[in-house]
Amino acid sequence: MIPKAEIHCHLEGSIPPSLALELAERNGLVLPPNLLDARGHYAWTNFWSFLDAYDRVCTALKTPRDFHDVIYTYLAGAAREGAVYVEMFCSPERPAALGISYAQWLGALAEGIDDARREFGIEGRIIIICIRHLGPERAEAMVRAMLVEPHPYVVGFGMGGDEAKFAPVDFAPAYRLAHENGYGCTVHAGEVVGPESVWAAISDLPVTRIGHGVRSADDPALMEELARRGIVLEVCPGSNVALGLYPDRASHPLHRLIEAGVRVTLNSDDPPFFHTTLGTEYDLAGLDEGHLRGIARTTIEASFADEATKRHLLERILP
Repeated sequence: MIPKAEIHCHLEGSIPPSLALELAERNGLVLPPNLLDARGHYAWTNFWSFLDAYDRVCTALKTPRDFHDVIYTYLAGAAREGAVYVEMFCSPERPAALGISYAQWLGALAEGIDDARREFGIEGRIIIICIRHLGPERAEAMVRAMLVEPHPYVVGFGMGGDEAKFAPVDFAPAYRLAHENGYGCTVHAGEVVGPESVWAAISDLPVTRIGHGVRSADDPALMEELARRGIVLEVCPGSNVALGLYPDRASHPLHRLIEAGVRVTLNSDDPPFFHTTLGTEYDLAGLDEGHLRGIARTTIEASFADEATKRHLLERILP
């Protein structure tokens, strides 16, 4: 089995239907109607209905223990597919709305990471993400909260949400604060908006990675710039195809990006929603073992883990 690593997966987006049902039952809830189809899969038809289904799944989360179970379940499953390292995108917005303190939430996630490491040998880390359409003030407040209560497993700062809202430069103060305090930085860009989104991100934010970034393939000059600067793309082919960005994997620009010298990684994004896993992404990438091992190596190198952890992980994945 090829060793694997992942740096683009959303915590709540990793909840499989079986766990969502278990959490709902434990919390005395009934999941919203029509959330699952006849086969027991999440039911959605387009990007907006996907977001609606995502939010409805999250209604099953009520306690710190629930967040522990989510990250532990994902790490256990990824480890069974050969993953040695996962960075999970985690937003404090949802636990805060539930009245769960930042420290309680982080503690539950850390316990889940520790349990998975002890049982499966996988390392997990956390990237705190702000929600773009909630605005730059919320983003800066989130970074300040990170700095007040640092945790060794929180290694980076990122941004998800509606890519068409605000401009990257609006979030420069938040990103600068995170970067100056030693956190790695990434941002979703070039997924549903074109290459101009990536240009703006790499021009105005201190990022070393771009979440998705596949629309960079529409602009040869941008691909050249990404390759020149060594900026890594967190590519999620299964997600892109499921959401209709490309009609099928054969049309996906993964190979064009690689041929242009852009450093890429393979990731699952919101795997149960898109009927994929990290293992599936490696299996369906259309790359030989040498290339896949190289992608795993790039993933570790581009991760926001400390250097000692990176060295240890690279020893595990090198043939």
